[in-house]
Amino acid sequence: MNEQPVVRWSATFTATSPTVDLMGDKIILPQSALEQLLAASTSSSKGVANASSSSFTAFDRQNPYADPQQYSSYANSLQQSQQQLPNPLMFRLVNQANGNTVHAGIREFSAHENEVLLSTYLMEALGISPDQLTSLPSRPSPPDATTNAVDVDAEQPNALPIGPQITVHAKQLPKGTYVRLRPLEAGYNPDDWKSLLERQLRESFTTLTKGAFLSVRGVKGETFRFLIDQFRPEGDGICVVDTDLEVDIEALNEEQARETMRQIMAKAQTAPGTAEGSSLGQELNIWKAVDGQVLIGDYVDYELPSWARSRALEIEISQLDNEHSVDLYVSPKSSRQRALPRESEHVFSAFTFPDRESGVKRITILPTNVELEEAEALLISVHAYSHHADSAGSKNLPRPFRLRAKNVTASHDAAAPPTTQEGAENHGADEEQCKNCHQWVPKRTMILHENFCRRNNIACPECGNTFQKSSVEWAKHWHCPHDDANGSSEISKLKHDYLYHSEHQCPACSFASNSLPDLARHRTTVCPGKIILCRFCHLEVPQEGDPFNPSPESLVSGLSEHELADGARTTDCHLCSKIIRLRDMATHLKHHELEKAHRPKPAVCRNANCGRTLHGVGRNGAVGSGTHMGQGPGNDIGLCSLCFSPLYVSLHDPEGKALKRRIERKYLSQMLTGCVKRWCRNEWCKTGRANTKLEPKGSSAQVVLPMIKPLMDTFRDTQTPMYFCVDESNQRRRMLAEMLASEKVWDPEWCIAACEAEGPNLDKAREWLMNWAPMKE
Repeated sequence: MNEQPVVRWSATFTATSPTVDLMGDKIILPQSALEQLLAASTSSSKGVANASSSSFTAFDRQNPYADPQQYSSYANSLQQSQQQLPNPLMFRLVNQANGNTVHAGIREFSAHENEVLLSTYLMEALGISPDQLTSLPSRPSPPDATTNAVDVDAEQPNALPIGPQITVHAKQLPKGTYVRLRPLEAGYNPDDWKSLLERQLRESFTTLTKGAFLSVRGVKGETFRFLIDQFRPEGDGICVVDTDLEVDIEALNEEQARETMRQIMAKAQTAPGTAEGSSLGQELNIWKAVDGQVLIGDYVDYELPSWARSRALEIEISQLDNEHSVDLYVSPKSSRQRALPRESEHVFSAFTFPDRESGVKRITILPTNVELEEAEALLISVHAYSHHADSAGSKNLPRPFRLRAKNVTASHDAAAPPTTQEGAENHGADEEQCKNCHQWVPKRTMILHENFCRRNNIACPECGNTFQKSSVEWAKHWHCPHDDANGSSEISKLKHDYLYHSEHQCPACSFASNSLPDLARHRTTVCPGKIILCRFCHLEVPQEGDPFNPSPESLVSGLSEHELADGARTTDCHLCSKIIRLRDMATHLKHHELEKAHRPKPAVCRNANCGRTLHGVGRNGAVGSGTHMGQGPGNDIGLCSLCFSPLYVSLHDPEGKALKRRIERKYLSQMLTGCVKRWCRNEWCKTGRANTKLEPKGSSAQVVLPMIKPLMDTFRDTQTPMYFCVDESNQRRRMLAEMLASEKVWDPEWCIAACEAEGPNLDKAREWLMNWAPMKE
């Protein structure tokens, strides 16, 4: 392990409002601070060997504001001058106004001269309020780029400091092995914050400072705050990078510990699956309804893995206490959508009854819906509306419901209630419609009805609905001034205003909307915090990117910003062994497919028992590689070099008479004496016929010569086969090639090439064919 260099450096800077979102204990210093640190490390690292092995930690690859070219120039200057910085780089910050101190890590060197940008965690530890930064006057030009401090010009004795002055010291802290945290409030459950704490320390912190306050954001938007109380090794701070850190959580006092235990026990009584708690989620099927209950503010999550995708799907929830108690959310589960449906993140939703008399909330999804493309399953969540309970007494009571998913026909989807005109046809000629309540009454009683109706009933001039003048519904009847919504209760108005006319902020970016459905649409489409399954790293990650100004490359490729960055990694193509970027691999393989479709069939050896091509098969499916390297057959009768080698002599034979005699003697030898090979299956060989239980063709040259005469007459015709004995592996390759060709997927020539390339291995030969051989049309 290389010894870390000791850098002695300090400077004073003005704390200014950060222009980027700084997390954890990160600071941003000016470029001159880096130059001073490099100069200080040069003088302090004399005698330290292997300077090039140090790591430069100022560049954050996850930081969209960092300049990689600037980092590259820094890294090159670092190596050229043999300078070395500690890894990681840590600092001790001191507020000159109150003496508060805190330790920090570096984000980058991109601040204005004489300024330092601090995260919220550091500002709280140093006792700096945000208004001290936002009320600063304009920044003056730096007096000198090489100065170590921000000093008031000597020629201006009345000039005042322009902001909080922070002294920054380079300081190396020991690797921490233990930290004790004390929660500032009671009721913390370790299951709620432990994984969040681990992730936040890993992603956002380089150091921890004793006495500072650590904030951890929960998955539901809540914030857990802890006091950093004790370290091992002892000291004012520790480094939390590349170390195994044991974390212990202890209450501040006994009273807080008792309150925490009481709250945990209260939660256990209403845990999911208990009589007083929400139901447990499960898999649904389209044949059976599911009964359940949900506590106010809770979600019960279900999954529908299969349904008839050629038909419309209807998901409905019924047996509800009232229209506003329970809502239904649905999201398809696919590589582009992984999050569970929630109030602010869903694709389909049902907030109200479409038909108030039925008391059913229903979502109908057509098979042509684009959201169902590549959907593995449907995620369904039942949520008890929590922002305005009906009454304080019913707030802790679970809300019952019945959930059902079923396929419906097109005619059922198109069904609609009868219109008013159709209903009028059912009334008789002696009936008349009341102009106040719109009921049909006999004409003879119309005067009495109207007198009673106008005294007791009133019709809303906007929606036409009729109410009793003394009813609560009329007293609380409302119409939204912004849209066509209306209702007859206070809870309906509060819920409508919350859903469609309240400010909703996206937790992952700066998007804000006064409509919750709009926020849900944003969270499931362009939001950088949308969870996807990356097609390259195969992890569930945020898709990232700028929702208001997406990159052209992202729009053209259809990849998210995370996938564009992750897909920039390279790998070897399994077909051609070229180095290809992961995101270009699909296009690269399409080129292989296009190339494969136009490949000519390889020429094969004329010998019917041989399993070789005429010109050889090389690496990466190359056909004819043997001839390209000068190892071709070297004959004009269509035999491969292995089958022609017994027939070769260095004799000038322009007419081929001597070659014909050699072929004739080869056939006579096979038919009269055989090759004496136990694996031979050659029908023109005595041994082969015996091995295959065939009747011998003859035992003398006088009998055999007339049989082989047709073969000798066509020895120059490369389209007619020859029958020579071959070695065992060659014959096995030929038999395997014939087996593959019998499947009628690939031509026999390609099957022979595959077996020559991969040997007598059926699986590898079939893989070679799928990679390199065009299929039959």
